[in-house]
Amino acid sequence: MNWLKKLPNTQTAPCGLEWALWRKLPLIALLGTLLPFAALLAAHVWGAVQPEPYDARWLQTLDYMVIGAVLFHWSVVATLAIGCLIVRVMKGPGYVADGYALPHSDQPRKTMETAAEAARFRSQATHSDVL
Repeated sequence: MNWLKKLPNTQTAPCGLEWALWRKLPLIALLGTLLPFAALLAAHVWGAVQPEPYDARWLQTLDYMVIGAVLFHWSVVATLAIGCLIVRVMKGPGYVADGYALPHSDQPRKTMETAAEAARFRSQATHSDVL
């Protein structure tokens, strides 16, 4: 079974904001990670060698805040990446879905189909799927 069989004569939508954002995501992720940690490193370097308990507690709180901000940033970047992928797939070419023959025409029947008709229809659908 060919899952990615493209429909003939289908066009893709033009590139939009998702491609520009997709290309910038690695830089956004890197800067969003490095800048908070650089600020944290500066706070630790410029802090006292033997900080007072209040200062040590403040630095520890700052550590937790920076780690939380970076993790939040990563989740935002991952969400944007998933959104870009979804838009790229949706703008892509059309694909053939599994064919499903309808058991009736545009005009529904007045009576239910018989068991023999349903069995015959199922056997025809099974043989056409193999091809």
